[in-house]
Amino acid sequence: MQKEFAFFPGCVLSQAAIESKKSIEAIAPVLGIKLREIEGWSCCGASQAQCVDPLATLVANARNLALAERMKLPVLTTCSTCLLMLTRAKAELDRGQKDKINSFLAKGNMSYQGTSEVTSLLWVLAQNVEELKSKVKKPLSSLKVAVFYGCHSLRPEKDLGFESSTNPTSFETVVKALGAQVVPFEKRLNCCGFHAVYPAESSAMKMTSGIINTAAKSEAHCVVTPCPLCQMQLDIYQEDAQKIAKSKERVPVLHLSQLVGLALGIPAKELGLNHNVIDATKLG
Repeated sequence: MQKEFAFFPGCVLSQAAIESKKSIEAIAPVLGIKLREIEGWSCCGASQAQCVDPLATLVANARNLALAERMKLPVLTTCSTCLLMLTRAKAELDRGQKDKINSFLAKGNMSYQGTSEVTSLLWVLAQNVEELKSKVKKPLSSLKVAVFYGCHSLRPEKDLGFESSTNPTSFETVVKALGAQVVPFEKRLNCCGFHAVYPAESSAMKMTSGIINTAAKSEAHCVVTPCPLCQMQLDIYQEDAQKIAKSKERVPVLHLSQLVGLALGIPAKELGLNHNVIDATKLG
C-alpha cells in the first residue's frame, strides 16, 4: 500500500462534511497511511464550473495537480466528484493541453509535469484489501450494509477507468473485508440526485427517498457511500425526502471512512458519527 499521499480534501470536507475529513484522518494512521494536505488547494469546480468556463476550470485543476507534484506524491481524495474532475484534468493535460495550460500557470511560477497520479480512498483500499483485513480489530459481522457507489465513483467509465461502471465489485470487496454483510441493493449504482437538488428538487427528493426505502426493504442497518456528496444528499435531505414521500423509513448513511473506522476499533465520536444527521451513533 502506498504510504504517503498529497491529500485533496475538496470543499465539502472542509465545511459541510467535516465528519468525513475527521474520519479519514482518524483511520489513516491505523492503516499506516500519511496524509499531507495539499497547501493552497482550490475548488475542483464540482462538475459545474466547466459548463461556465472550461479553460479556467482546467487551469485551476492543473494548479492543484502541480501543487501535488511539488510534494512528489500521488493525489488522494475521498470526494468522488473531485476524483472525476482531477482525473479528467490530468487526462486533458497529458493528451496535449499541458503546454497551453502551463502558459497560465507560469504567471504564478508553477508548471504541470504529469508526475502525480490521482486516486481515491475506495480505490486504495480495494487494491490493498488483504492488508486492510489484517488491520481489522472489530469485524462488523452483525452489520448489514447497503453499498451505494454514486455516479462519480464509476462514471463516466472512459474517464475513470478503474472498473466496470455496470458491474463494479470494489466497494463490496472492501465492505466484506471489514466483516460486514453486503445486502442485495438494486439502487447501488443509481444517482443520489445531489447535483440536481436545486434545479430539480422534486426529482432529487424522489431519488433520495427511493434509495433509502430500497435500503430499508433490504433490511440494511445503514447505507455506506465513498462519496461525501452522496452522503450529504442521502443523510441531510433524508428527512425532507421521506416527509414528501410520506415514508417512515429512516436509515443512517455513513461515509466509507466511518465504516472502516468502526472495523478498526476507532470510537464513534472520533469518526464524527455524532455529526451525521440521521442517528448513526448506535452503529458504533
